[in-house]
Amino acid sequence: MFGKKETVTIHVEGMMCAHCAARVSEGLKKEKGVADAVVSLEDKSVTVTGKNLDEAHLKAVINGLGYQA
Repeated sequence: MFGKKETVTIHVEGMMCAHCAARVSEGLKKEKGVADAVVSLEDKSVTVTGKNLDEAHLKAVINGLGYQA
């Protein structure tokens, strides 16, 4: 269904601290369709919620921020 809210969890390497987590979260929240991005340093992941999410694009954004998705 078009426009359905969805959740994507992406493994992220290279995040070491709260500053790293905030950088990833805020960077993803700027992307079209992203409603929220919650980082878990413990799990080395980010859970993105939004509509019409493109996982490949989200990974490219993370990589562009200097981390490895």
